[in-house]
Amino acid sequence: MDMRRGLEVLLAFLVISCLCAPLEAELVNGFYTGICSQAETIVTAEVLKAFLNDSGVAAGLVRMHFHDAFVRGADGSVLIDSTSNNTAEKDSPPNNPSLRGFEVIDNAKAKLEASCPGKVSCADILAFAARDSVLLSLGLFYQVPSGRRDGRVSLASEALANLPPPFFNLDQLTQSFASKNFTQEEMIILSGAHTIGRSHCGSFMNRLYTFNSTMSQDPSLNATYAEQLKLKCPNVSTSVNNTVVSMDPSTPTIFDTNYYKDLLINRGLFTSDQTLISTQQTKSIVQTYASSSSVFKQKFRDAFVKMGKIGVLTGDEGEIRTNCRVINS
Repeated sequence: MDMRRGLEVLLAFLVISCLCAPLEAELVNGFYTGICSQAETIVTAEVLKAFLNDSGVAAGLVRMHFHDAFVRGADGSVLIDSTSNNTAEKDSPPNNPSLRGFEVIDNAKAKLEASCPGKVSCADILAFAARDSVLLSLGLFYQVPSGRRDGRVSLASEALANLPPPFFNLDQLTQSFASKNFTQEEMIILSGAHTIGRSHCGSFMNRLYTFNSTMSQDPSLNATYAEQLKLKCPNVSTSVNNTVVSMDPSTPTIFDTNYYKDLLINRGLFTSDQTLISTQQTKSIVQTYASSSSVFKQKFRDAFVKMGKIGVLTGDEGEIRTNCRVINS
């Protein structure tokens, strides 16, 4: 009788558990613990190797994760190569030629397939790599919830439609991020990723030479900074695609608050940077992050983790790509 009663209790518990379980699978910390325990360690090793060779790859991986998440969600679709029948996200103007770090993801995936075939998604690899890049740039470490699966669609047109360009003003940026369920403050927080990395001259040349019909130079741009940029980006067509400039000129490889400090003295590289202080409310937010590294890093962590949950595929959705550049046949 005791055994029968025990079985009845167990059955009732299982039924209740099933009823209480979420209808959709969710991302969780330590998702690979039981199926590929070395997953995050392998990714970290590959990111570190690439970083020691070129510290600039960190900014590339952070940006890649953002560009992935804002188009179809964080599903690794930005990693897919174009084919004769389709131009993929990575070859859209916002991504080509500026997006970099694909080889880091490829190397990590190859090692994971050798160690745990068919277990670790490309989308999760990218999320881990972005997190490691923040840490290596003297940011902070944080847990990355995982369990993403890979998408099977990648369209250049969707990248153009979803990624906010560098010429957006405050209202346009706020609307763009709101469409992904981010507040204006979270938009300002995520913009802080520009504390590391670089840009091609073509992304801001209009601010130096062709701002509008009445003035050639953007009046909101610090005059001394503008002259420095003109030396690096002369007004000739050859400079547009070949020259790159650090987005944070003082500490371009360190994840710090200098980006916000530069905004306060009109040294934002893009229109979409400088516009963050165009109202008293947003300027106050920028001042807060400029004055407190710990607050900025904690807020960035929370917003970046939230970004990595946009539109994720879980459970039986999507696939686990064998090659991050190609959907499974």
